[in-house]
Amino acid sequence: MDKKFLLIISLLILSLACTIPIAALNLQGSGDPEIKMLADLDLSNDISPTPFQPYQYTPSVAPQSQLILDSLVPNEGIQRPEGQINLLLLGSDWQTGRPSNNTDVILLVSIFTREEKISLVSFPRDLWVEVPGVGEKRINTTQAYGGFPLTVNTFEYNFGIHLDHYIMTNLNGFINIISILDEKIEINAATNLSDYCHLSHEQHRSWCSVGPGIEHLDSEMALWYVRSRYSTDDFDRTRRAQEVLEGIFKGLMSINAITKAPELYNQFASCVETDINLGDIIGLIDISPKILADPNRVRRYTIGRDHVTSHTFPTSGANVLLPNYDAIWQLLLEAVFTP
Repeated sequence: MDKKFLLIISLLILSLACTIPIAALNLQGSGDPEIKMLADLDLSNDISPTPFQPYQYTPSVAPQSQLILDSLVPNEGIQRPEGQINLLLLGSDWQTGRPSNNTDVILLVSIFTREEKISLVSFPRDLWVEVPGVGEKRINTTQAYGGFPLTVNTFEYNFGIHLDHYIMTNLNGFINIISILDEKIEINAATNLSDYCHLSHEQHRSWCSVGPGIEHLDSEMALWYVRSRYSTDDFDRTRRAQEVLEGIFKGLMSINAITKAPELYNQFASCVETDINLGDIIGLIDISPKILADPNRVRRYTIGRDHVTSHTFPTSGANVLLPNYDAIWQLLLEAVFTP
């Protein structure tokens, strides 16, 4: 079976991860030659997984069968489910010619291969956590301080979760998919958003309004819808991003995306950076049909206002979210440790 076909199947699963808060992404490429862009993956028949270690920082990660005991959540040494794969979807503000900076998009994708289900957990970028070897920092700084290895250690220490792989995504790649979907996507806006905008549309030069209810958005309007920040916060942008990606996914299904795999692959290839080898991707293929056919197999969670306390540091004036580890653990117990 063609490797591009398999890759599109996997990317469709990830596009179903409708809680990705894709606001503020602007990825234009990487200055690190060791980081793999999707377009650079070997699509030949010779597939051999290669561990990705672009940074000098070396974590002491726990293998899949090992209990993670030393964490801040009250996990009581619970073991991860058999056959689970934990992917971290990231959106960074890095640009060509400079190292990775903050990751303003953080979405955990827990794939239960035996049960053929997926759980999605969105983490707010301002969550204040203990970064091993660094100190207390926002969770969106771990990639900048030590790359994915340090992010692995941070998730294990704070949440008792072992990460297996990461995918760093480019907003423009997902938005460009809309051009294949008859130029527009259909969303169901939970509430009204009215805010300043600067679009090329004659009627939307300074003020835009969307919702509530069914709306049809082109790529420019969809980009504004998820990025708008004048009158809303990160939690609201996460919800709007969910609506847009759900619209993209439904659009892909309506045009039978598999028949357009080469075109879709080219859209994704320039905007996805990952440590996942094609050999790893093929492991997801068996569960793809059931997940694509039944959205109920995807559970969505967000670490939101009920799981954190807003805090402003008096000296710097910086605003962060202090984690309520007991509340977060109850969410993770259901989302990540219960297939």
